[in-house]
Amino acid sequence: MAELHLLSPAGFRASGVYAGIKSRQAPDVGLLLCDAPASAAAVFTTNKVVAAPVTLARQHILSGQSRGAVVNSGNANACTGSQGERDAKQMCDLAAAAAGCKRNEIIPASTGIIGHFLPMDKVEKGIAEAGKYLGNSEEHALLFADTILTTDTRRKIAAADFKVNKQPITIAGVCKGSGMIGPRLVPANAKHATMLAYLTTDAKIAPPLLQRLLKSASDTSFNAVTIDDHTSTNDMALFLASGASGISIKGGKDLESFTKALNEVCRSLAYQIASDGEGATKVVVVKVRKAASAADAMAIARAIANSPLVKCAMNGNDPNWGRIISAAGFANARFEHNKAHLTLQGATVFSRGRPAEFDPQALSAALTFHEVQVVLTCNLGKHEATCWTCDLSRDYVTINADYHT
Repeated sequence: MAELHLLSPAGFRASGVYAGIKSRQAPDVGLLLCDAPASAAAVFTTNKVVAAPVTLARQHILSGQSRGAVVNSGNANACTGSQGERDAKQMCDLAAAAAGCKRNEIIPASTGIIGHFLPMDKVEKGIAEAGKYLGNSEEHALLFADTILTTDTRRKIAAADFKVNKQPITIAGVCKGSGMIGPRLVPANAKHATMLAYLTTDAKIAPPLLQRLLKSASDTSFNAVTIDDHTSTNDMALFLASGASGISIKGGKDLESFTKALNEVCRSLAYQIASDGEGATKVVVVKVRKAASAADAMAIARAIANSPLVKCAMNGNDPNWGRIISAAGFANARFEHNKAHLTLQGATVFSRGRPAEFDPQALSAALTFHEVQVVLTCNLGKHEATCWTCDLSRDYVTINADYHT
């Protein structure tokens, strides 16, 4: 049986081409189009500095319908003023011509270096070429997945399926993210290197419900991954539901199955971002249990995951648990260290205000594994949260010192 991919859900086509925006020869302009108007939902960055395509996408998503997305990599089209706004609109016009729809039915996105104008001659040719090579094969899906990559070292793909009355429903997604990762995504109408995610499904689902499900899934996946806690100007996750299966999702067990599959896909993508963090040698999974509230649980998990001292210790395989406990203590959350219990790779290192006996050499060896588990039990309530991050290596500094020049 063939593996599921972004275009496994019926009703979608995609493509990715090299237009010369990136310095290396790799796809940098892509289209993801629906054969017919699809239900659409999206969440966006909360950074006060917002890229031109995000501003336009926020407007276009409010209708709850879309014919698809256009994206470029290698240039963020951020901090580019009125020229950037005109360029984002032109991208939508060009993609709309390929899809046979209106400009406001296209959701634009860009990712790359901030503060450079888009080379619109290259973008225009790229979108035209991408429009000629649209398809629904795995190859087309992989080309689109490659298009959104910047400092990523590999594609990030996830999919899940389930059945409703013996009819299959598929949810699939791709994302990018390796640096400048600390997403805080909210819907377009909320008050308030980049993460981009694209999700597809062939289920038939109303836009308000799709939006609610995406927001909830993002809170426990994309908003729970951090590399450097730097919220990008361009972060976005887009979810398109073609309805091509003819199966409606409204409530009951069908909605439960849909929600479970969506969460599975989003969490897999978030984990893959952490695993591919710039310079990363390992994933660090921070779990906080028995916190006083859900907000406290996530605040503590994020404080630990974002601590440069904790991340450096993970890179050096150093079971320096004091850094973890102190990070929990400065989180904006209720925390009483005299009640807390901490384990690293399953080994108890701290319990109820006191250090625990453990074998430092054995634990240091366990910290060399690709995945490190940090579990902090607060014993103050019943709430929990998980945050994914990675270690902080010398390579992270090298990558970001040389990124622009």
